[in-house]
This record gives sequence, structure tokens and C-alpha cells, in this order.
Amino acid sequence: MDALVMCGGTGTRLDRGEKPLLPIDGRPMIDRVIDALAAARIDTVYAGVSPNAPRTTARIEGMLDVSTIETPGSGYVPDLERALDRVVPPVMTVAADLPLLDGQTIDAVLDRYSTGSLTVCVPVERKRALGMSVDTTVVGTESLAPTGVNVVGDTDTEEYMIRDDDRLAVNVNRPRDAWIAQTLLEEANDGA
Repeated sequence: MDALVMCGGTGTRLDRGEKPLLPIDGRPMIDRVIDALAAARIDTVYAGVSPNAPRTTARIEGMLDVSTIETPGSGYVPDLERALDRVVPPVMTVAADLPLLDGQTIDAVLDRYSTGSLTVCVPVERKRALGMSVDTTVVGTESLAPTGVNVVGDTDTEEYMIRDDDRLAVNVNRPRDAWIAQTLLEEANDGA
């Protein structure tokens, strides 16, 4: 399966410049996400870029194994729709602000996927326990927060995968989120 990393947003909530380039534990988030995809069973990596993030675009264009797809920079949904027009489904979509993501987590999503679309969520309680911001919830039998990892299929069926996992719960949208991601990675490095 191919993957599409969305990394052309303005990052206004974070207010620290181009969000994908924000270093977490010394490395830009976009590098961490692309490394996680490279460590997984992903065939080709595409990056949805926009005029809102020219330095991110330049960095990605310097990566040998990533192809860029220009989007208008009109917002996440319109940019995602434009990028999806350029790839063949099913395709995994990943937000560039998931610095704890790893290949094992991506492979678990691939293992779970069968047909249609798959939205990966974490319990809202997990995000709150970590102190992360929670912007959107999907309410089924419990309150869930989308993670920024999905598989977009070629049919209208949709399934949810619920993972109580810090690697998916840490999505950097605000300064406190960046601090939490930094702290968790430092703690993981100290324990290694």
C-alpha cells in the first residue's frame, strides 16, 4: 500500500512556523513520520505539500524516496481531496504532526485493514491522561479522537480501529502538545 503524508498546513494553532519542521527531540516531525513509513510495509510515500509550507516542501523534495503532490493550501480537507485525486486507493493517509509514530504501529493498521476506508482513533481519555489537546471527537459507544492515520479505500464502507496507544494519541497542534511529545521521547530515550 502507498502512503500520503499531509504536510502543507499553516500550523497557526502551534504558532511556531512550519509545523512539519518543528523539531521534537532534535528531529523535525516530518522526518520522524517519513522514517516511520519507511520502517513499515509501505510501498511508496507521497507528501501533500502547499504554498503555505515552502521550507517543508524544499526539505521533502530533497528526500530520495518521497514524491510531492502540490495542493492549494486551502485547508486539510480540500488539500487531502486534491492529493487523493493523484494516488490510487487504497492509500494510507498520515498527518505530519505525529512524532511518536513508528513502523510497528503503521503495520498494525495495515494488518487491520481489509476493504473500504479505515479511521484510526484513540479514546479521548488517553489524550486527556497525557495532557494532549482534543479538538475533534467521534462518538460511538465511547468518545474517540481521530489520530491522523487513516486508510482511504475505493468503496463507501467505513470502519474504525480503536487503539489505546500513546504513539497515536500524540498529535502536535499546540505548544503544550509539542512539550508533551518532547518529554515522552526524552523519557523513551532515557529508558533505552
